Amino acid sequence: MNGKSLTRRAAALLTLALLAPGSVLACACGCGIFDVGTSSMYASHAGGMVLVEYDFIDQSLNWSGTSSARAANNPDKAIRSSFYTAGGQFQFNRSFGVTVEVPYWNRYFQTTDGTTGNLRSSTHGAVGDIRLKGTYTGFSADMSTGVSLGVKLANGDTSFAYFDADTQIGSGSTDLLLGAYHLGRLSPDNRWTYFLQGQWDLPIFHRDNYRPGVEGVIAAGVYFEGWTLPSGLKFSPVGQLRAVYRRADGGVDALTADTGYARVMVSPGIEVARDKVRIYADVALPLYTNARGNQLFANELWKVNVSYHF
Repeated sequence: MNGKSLTRRAAALLTLALLAPGSVLACACGCGIFDVGTSSMYASHAGGMVLVEYDFIDQSLNWSGTSSARAANNPDKAIRSSFYTAGGQFQFNRSFGVTVEVPYWNRYFQTTDGTTGNLRSSTHGAVGDIRLKGTYTGFSADMSTGVSLGVKLANGDTSFAYFDADTQIGSGSTDLLLGAYHLGRLSPDNRWTYFLQGQWDLPIFHRDNYRPGVEGVIAAGVYFEGWTLPSGLKFSPVGQLRAVYRRADGGVDALTADTGYARVMVSPGIEVARDKVRIYADVALPLYTNARGNQLFANELWKVNVSYHF
């Protein structure tokens, strides 16, 4: 892999480390997207990037332990969420960069009314918790290793009357975000690249009645340089293995016995690029799930990301 190509890969990982909404898309009911390790964003030099992203999950499968469980065991029946994210990054030089990410959530929640025993459905949309991050990649000249430090704000809506504490748009907590990554080459022709990444989301300040669980995410992936058509379009496949561990929530409003999980997912994806525009899409499929109590999970987690670099 030549210096320019490796630098581009390193910058891509830097950007995803900053912009990945991992826990932003996670809730205690098991809807974690575990969104790290994509290769859809590049920054080969000082400059900026803007992006928009859409994610969708349909949680309708009740899970307990390592297997599916009877729907009757869980008062919650369905959580369908659309996540819209707008973000921007500015890379000052090969060592330092900053990112801001603003999400908007629209969520449908169907649960059992505790008073009447009837099913109750609600839909709500609002701005989610904003994330601010910085990164350092000056450990080596090729930027192949980096660390990130950031904060998740507590600005998201937590007041919708028909959502539980763990299904609200905002978590109500201010979180410390820590991340690290490394990438390298896999083949002599420099067309295959691997990447490793981890993130840790630690709530620091939270409401007295609800404390979201600490969450850790790791990802390992492979990126192929792909094929370029005469039109200039470039197609590149991406494969990822992602894992997450989330501790149970705490506080009087938390469902401690029914929160916390471990999950492993495989995520095939494709990137289409031309000039300064890149489109990335993938679907995450579960390989292993271990949930405390009864929780709703999705069988597929869908994503589309469009970015522009300048």
